[in-house]
Amino acid sequence: MRRVLAIAVGVGVVAALMGSGVSQAEVSGAEQVGAGQVGAGEAGGITWGTCDPDVGDGLPVPAGMQCGSLKVPLDYKKPDGQTIEIAVSRLASKKPEKRRGVLLTNPGGPSPGLGYLALLVAAKVPQGVLDSYDLIGMDPRGMGRSTPVKCDLTAEQQAFGNIPPYAKDAEDVAKRAAESEQVAKQCAGSETGGMLPYISAANTARDMDQVRRALGEAKVSYLGASWGTYLGAVYTTMFPERSDRIVLDSNMGPGGWDYESERLWSQGVEDRFPDFAKYVAANHREYGLGRTAAQVKAKYFELADRLDKKPVQGPDQLWTGAVFRLISFAYSYGATQMPTLAEVWKSLDANQPPPPPVAAKATDTDNLISARYYMICNDSRWPTSLKTYQRNVAIDRITHPMFGAAGANIGPCAYWPKPAEAPVKIGDKGPSNVLMLQNLRDPATPLAGARQLRKAFGDRARMVTVDQGGHGVYLLNKNQCANTAGTTFLMTGKLPVRDYQCSADATPR
Repeated sequence: MRRVLAIAVGVGVVAALMGSGVSQAEVSGAEQVGAGQVGAGEAGGITWGTCDPDVGDGLPVPAGMQCGSLKVPLDYKKPDGQTIEIAVSRLASKKPEKRRGVLLTNPGGPSPGLGYLALLVAAKVPQGVLDSYDLIGMDPRGMGRSTPVKCDLTAEQQAFGNIPPYAKDAEDVAKRAAESEQVAKQCAGSETGGMLPYISAANTARDMDQVRRALGEAKVSYLGASWGTYLGAVYTTMFPERSDRIVLDSNMGPGGWDYESERLWSQGVEDRFPDFAKYVAANHREYGLGRTAAQVKAKYFELADRLDKKPVQGPDQLWTGAVFRLISFAYSYGATQMPTLAEVWKSLDANQPPPPPVAAKATDTDNLISARYYMICNDSRWPTSLKTYQRNVAIDRITHPMFGAAGANIGPCAYWPKPAEAPVKIGDKGPSNVLMLQNLRDPATPLAGARQLRKAFGDRARMVTVDQGGHGVYLLNKNQCANTAGTTFLMTGKLPVRDYQCSADATPR
């Protein structure tokens, strides 16, 4: 395979978590499960056993973590028909006298979540939460170890992940349209194309409820981040009576990953960019990219324009203006990614390809990117007119020039077959048991979308906002005010009496 840019950007917090300073050194006390440490056995239809060592994606598997699988219907309208496997993981409470129940988790993306428990342990999830709940991870249907799907994507088709490239003009949109239509045809025609209509957040929520049943629980609590906030919103909308305590971190709008949310990225980038510009300007002696935030912003446009006209050729990657804009978006997720991003800019400003870890490497993300298309294209109704995308790209290129012509660009969902069911409508029917945590300057799930979800939930939810940037709140940015809000709700079930904001120095106001 030709080497491609190794960045499959999704709406998830795993990259932000790894960019927040979590490392193997921080989890050196977490022992890896060895052969025979956890005996395999039946538990409510799930056969539990040891986890594969690579489940944690580079982090040690926490001591006592188990992995297993559960068979569920592919089509819930045909419960006795074809089945697929759902991969699940469990980190059981070691304090049965304090145990409350189970806490289902999802890292966003949409991405596999089997190893998310290792990341939560690395991020130092409070001991009280570990004592109160069995933590449950899961690969959503179609992803990872859960009967994976594919579109047989080429290296070129994987290059930008699921994020459309920045379109310079209507011709660029038309070119992307032809490429997107081909991807949609490949997805439908692949050997897993028969699963295509049934990969959705609604069916994933039904899978979660099957996991609940298999575990013998009357209710489940939930901790979901980024795209996982939409999954959690869908679950508690479909199964309000089975929802205990629901924590949603870095929130998508009530439509999930739809065309509207993609267009919101342009606002998110501009909300977040001043944090990066301030950092770069404060370190002008090191980077030489501008002494003021305004100069750094001007450098952004200068580099993007220069690379569009004369790309920088690295050993394995052609660095165009579109690639530069994508990297600048992706590396704005976490504060500790700023030095790396600044080094990328510095290299490109000197007409040199960026050094590792941003340099391209051989990678095959066919399942990850394909499964995301299967999921997000089924969850929403996308515009089908090429002129709609061309018009919106022209508008957003002017109103949000940093990234608007990427978020408004066309993708395979415009050519997707009709989904098996209508999207789930998030509403206010159900108990008041939803806590939303949200940064004010989130590039991937901007505040505007979170406010829409908050409005849709009505009195079911309370929202705690944090005066900080980046993608991910709970455990990530070390904001004591926000972390206390999340942990207190998980431990007591008491929502705040009103929405409130945490300041950057962690003082509620």
